Parts: sequence; C-alpha cells; structure tokens
Amino acid sequence: MHILVVEANKELGQIWCNHLKRQGETPVHVTTEDAAIDALRFTPFDVLVLDLMLPDASALAICDYAAYRLPDISIVIVSASNFFSDGSLFNLIPNARGMLHTPVKPDDLAAMVEHYGRSKRA
Repeated sequence: MHILVVEANKELGQIWCNHLKRQGETPVHVTTEDAAIDALRFTPFDVLVLDLMLPDASALAICDYAAYRLPDISIVIVSASNFFSDGSLFNLIPNARGMLHTPVKPDDLAAMVEHYGRSKRA
C-alpha cells in the first residue's frame, strides 16, 4: 500500500514512515504543501496521513487536491488541536476517514492506515 505522510517535523515523519515500512507498507514522507502536491500529482497513493497544522501551508488545500487527483484516497488527519473535536472536519474533508490527536503512537497510526487503506480495496 502506498502512503503519503505529510508532516513538517522531519524526525517525527521518519519515525512514522519507518514504522509503516516495518509493517510492509510503502510510505513517502514530505514536509511541505508543495512537496505534497507534487507527490500526489505523480504517484497513486492509497492513504494520505496529514498533519492538520502544517506551518505556512494549507492542509485543506492538500486534502482537496488529493481528493480531486485520487478520488478514492483515504485521508487520516493528525492534529494537536481540539478545534475539530465536534467532527466538523469530516464535513470539510469528505475523504477523511479518521483523526488522531498528537502525540500519536506509531502502532495506532499504522492500525488506522491499515484499516482504512485495506478496507477500500475490499
């Protein structure tokens, strides 16, 4: 399964990617909005893992482009904010399948990615 991880913190993104690799997945880590758009333009990802609070970037723009380019992509949002705790995020991002609050355990992230990435193929 191809996974795009968009996380500005390079070390954290690498931890998540390394864990996903150990689970047999194929993750790609990018740190900026431009890099995420470029990656989505050329690679058919199954799952997008996205930090909602990317600095100097629009996470919603990334989600919109992902849904346009890859209509079946599952999006897993990671955020430290409680702003969307009412579930309104799922109205804004139709492809959003789940939301995790930081700090995120790599096992929890991998389980969510596995569940939503595989379920769309079933």
